[in-house]
Amino acid sequence: MIDVLVFLFENYFDFKSHPAPDALVRKLSAAGFEPDEISLALDWLHELKTARPIDFVADQRAIRVFTDDEQARLATGCLDFIVFLESAGVVTPPLRELILDRAMGLEDDRISLEKLKIIVLMVLWSQDQDLEPLIIEELLNAPEDAPIH
Repeated sequence: MIDVLVFLFENYFDFKSHPAPDALVRKLSAAGFEPDEISLALDWLHELKTARPIDFVADQRAIRVFTDDEQARLATGCLDFIVFLESAGVVTPPLRELILDRAMGLEDDRISLEKLKIIVLMVLWSQDQDLEPLIIEELLNAPEDAPIH
């Protein structure tokens, strides 16, 4: 599923719109993706599209305590990466919560840092956030020896 998301980002990043769902399924099938993988990715994107970050004002002294389930499912480095993105001003607390929601929405038992980076990218893209080229490069950069699926 993550490969489908990366494909969509790479092919539709500069476009404000994308093909109709049926045409998109045909394009993804023609690109070699399996029907189950396409279905999971499009369902995940639909849930992302309908989700909205919660509007709240976070006290600057507040600390986000991650749940046991989040700690168990997010691989080493994921939570630190989320904290880093927030402290660097790349994501706001509401976007952080949307990222965590979408990460926990994956069917995977364990979410790697590489998968989390793709989720962050997709969330920022879906929220029309200005994406600096260095941020995009960092989010798409996976170690060569670590498969993302």
